[in-house]
Amino acid sequence: MKSKGTIFFYLKEIGLFFYWLQDGYAFLLCRIASCLLEKRGICMDKIDKMLITLLQKNARMPLKALAENVFLSSPAVSARIERLERDEIIEGYEVKVNQLKLGYHITAFINLEVAPVQKPEFYPFIKSCPNVVECNCVTGTYSMLLKVVFPSTMELDTFVGQLQKFGRTSTQIVFSTPVPPRGIDVNVGNSEEN
Repeated sequence: MKSKGTIFFYLKEIGLFFYWLQDGYAFLLCRIASCLLEKRGICMDKIDKMLITLLQKNARMPLKALAENVFLSSPAVSARIERLERDEIIEGYEVKVNQLKLGYHITAFINLEVAPVQKPEFYPFIKSCPNVVECNCVTGTYSMLLKVVFPSTMELDTFVGQLQKFGRTSTQIVFSTPVPPRGIDVNVGNSEEN
């Protein structure tokens, strides 16, 4: 027998509201959250995603141009960007630099095997090396993966020698970069448009 009246359910874990109507159909009252960030209480809509995509392509895009692209006023876009920064979805803004014009002709990836007991010594050392542009703790045979830039292979070789006090290394020099660093796709995992 169908229930008389409407029963309201609130599912706190996933933030969905449903009404159970007299005819037995369930209707979604609010839209399904657009990303995994929902569990942290952060939800982005289609416009937020468009803004992030535009800013990843050009972080210096004027507010007026952003507003025109998402069909909102400049103050509304400014408020959205401030919220995305406050929620730490936008962590900062960077400048792309042509490393070749600055004399850094060698880019390399270095795998390094660092014992866990050496990490307290290794981390401050690697943070102080200006030629290290990225350092990742990884799984596998090696525990660290470094991305470095140097003017020459001689300087790279000297640096690799310094690293070997921490453990075994394996170095790959980059010939070309068919896919340079780029922004992330904010729509991954979302089959439904918001």
